[in-house]
This record gives sequence, C-alpha cells and structure tokens, in this order.
Amino acid sequence: MAQPRPRGSPAGAVPVRRIAGFYLLYFAALGALVPYWAPYLAHLGFSPARIGQLVAVFMGTRIAAPLVAGWLSDRTGRRMALVRLATVGSCVAFAGVLVGSGFLLLALVSGLFSFFRSSTLPPFEAVTLNHLGRHAERYGRLRLWGSLGFILGVVALGGLLDSQGIELLPWAVLALFVAIAFMSMTIPGHPGRTWKKEQPRLGSVLRRPEVLALFVVSVLMVASHGPYYTFFSIHLEAHGYSKSQIGPLWGLGVVAEVGVFLTTSRLLYRFSPRALMVTSLGMTSLRWALIGLLVDNPAVLLAAQTLHAFSFGLFHAVNIHVIHRRFTGPLQARGQALYASLSHGLGGALGSLASGYAWSALGPDNTFLAAALLPALGVAVATIWMRD
Repeated sequence: MAQPRPRGSPAGAVPVRRIAGFYLLYFAALGALVPYWAPYLAHLGFSPARIGQLVAVFMGTRIAAPLVAGWLSDRTGRRMALVRLATVGSCVAFAGVLVGSGFLLLALVSGLFSFFRSSTLPPFEAVTLNHLGRHAERYGRLRLWGSLGFILGVVALGGLLDSQGIELLPWAVLALFVAIAFMSMTIPGHPGRTWKKEQPRLGSVLRRPEVLALFVVSVLMVASHGPYYTFFSIHLEAHGYSKSQIGPLWGLGVVAEVGVFLTTSRLLYRFSPRALMVTSLGMTSLRWALIGLLVDNPAVLLAAQTLHAFSFGLFHAVNIHVIHRRFTGPLQARGQALYASLSHGLGGALGSLASGYAWSALGPDNTFLAAALLPALGVAVATIWMRD
C-alpha cells in the first residue's frame, strides 16, 4: 500500500499508508453495502416503490450532512476529530438494522446512518488534500485505494452471500464500519492554518457561472445513476445472473475507475476540465443505453461496466480538482461538502426515488433509457456554461 511521498513535503509529513488504508476500508464498506442493500430489502419483502423510498432516504440525508460537516470542519479546523465522531456514529446507527425489519425502523436507521456516513468524507477529503499541499493533483493515487477497497468488498461479499445467505449482509457491513472507526483514530489532522481576511467569500464563489454549471451537471450525473445503484443487482438477478457473477460485474466497473485515477494528473495536464467533463457525460449516457437495451448480452454488459471509468472515475476526479481550485482557503471543506450534498445527496435522492416509481411504471429497460437522457442534458449545460 506504499505510495511515493510527494516531492517537497517534509519527511513523514504525509501519512500515505494510513490515508490509503482509510480509503480502502471506507469504500470496501460501500462495496459491501451498495450492490446488495436493495436485494436485502427485496429479501425482506419490500416492493420496488418501497425500496426506492428507503434508498431515497439513504441518499436524501446526504443533502444536509456534508454541509453541516463542512461548515463545522472549516469553522473549527478540527477535521479529523469530526471524521472520528462521524465514523463512530455510523457504527452505532447501522447497528439499528439488527433490531428489526419494519419500514419505519429501516427508514430511521437509514437516515441516521447516512447522516453520519455522509459527514465523514468531505472533511477527510480536505485533510488529504491539505496533507498533499501543492501536489494535490496526486490525490488520485491515494483515492485509487478506495476503488480497490470497493472491488474487494463487492467481490468477496458476493461469493459469501451466495453461500451463506443475504441475511449475513448487516453483520458484514457493521464489521467494516467498526474497522473504519479504528483506522480514523490513527490518522493525524493536518496542522491548522490562519487564513487571511481577504480570502474569498462563499457567496462570491457560488455566483460564478462555471461553479453553478458544475453543480447542475453533478446533480444530473448522479441522478442518472439512480436505477444503477438501486436496482442494477436486482435487474441482473432477474436476467439469470448469480450473486457470484454480479459481484465481479460491479468490481469490473471499479477496476476501470482505478485506471482513471492513476492517469488523472496526466489527463488534467493535457485536456481541459470542460472537455473531460463532456466526455464523461457522453460516455455515461451511452452506458445506461447499453444496459437498458442489451443486458442479456454478457459481452455488451462487460463493455458497459468498463464505462464506469467515465461515469464515476473521470467525473469524480475532475470535480475534486475543480472544486479544490475554486474553493480555496477556509472554504475547502465547504466546497467538498457542497459537491457531496448537491450531487450524491440531492441528485442521488431524486434518482433513487424516481427510479423506484419508474421501475414499476415504465419497466427496467425503459428506466435505464430514461436515465441516459440526464447526462445528455448535462453535456449541453457543461458545453455552454463551464469555462476552463
């Protein structure tokens, strides 16, 4: 897990192994949760509409949580303390899944768990970028360990659930979040800074057209993932794929994502953020169309999964880069929090809720085709309003 120390950093200043380990465990937990949570809810007997609602609660809480965490971390400067509090809170909240399986209870547990989990990453991203200092373009080399963790979680748990039953899911996810909480205790916060009074105000940054366009595009992109994150595993099961096949299909997408994180610095050097954003949106539209039309063709499905390199990997890397450049000084964590809140919070909630109703009304294939329209609209927004 060793990473080269950024040149110009004092010896030992960047705790790369521990940061990489945190990303590994955090996204391994998501790899265990995201692909199998909807099948677990279906196992409990919930309808597609109810599943969409529960996932929407899970996503919707992510609107407020990152904003609260970002504001507190920027105001107090104690970002790692907030990360540790959020990881412990995640463990306590998710333990509620073991208490019962009623809709209201799971909605409450999902909301509380999502609030703490969504409060974790924005301040931690700010800590990572501050540790990297002027070598922030090397963020992708650390973040790729999160992608590897996701692959490990989704593939390992898929085979385990096939053999032991999906009832094991809550215990596996809880164990991973306990490990995340322990890992957070080992990572030092970055030394605090005294910001100059002439630092930009949040309102002035948000009024920039390219920043507004970035957030609009982010909402459209993540909303388009609603059918994928909510029903992709169920969709594959309905077409005869086993859990031991579904896990590697999820993992394949993240393998492609890793390749992007390894080349992010070169891509940003050679191409403009707007060009990379438009490419990402266009490829995402193609991906949903392929899944909607040709899910029974394994070769096409494999090709569609490799497009995760664009729909998440490239898109996320470009967003992190642009936000780090636009939201400077004491606005760093709030910039990351706004991105998480509007994209994964608002966009994720709208996408999950809409996909739950569309799944029953339009059918699975047409739901994915409808999702393909959202990143296509994002291409127009990015082309017109995003400036380099």
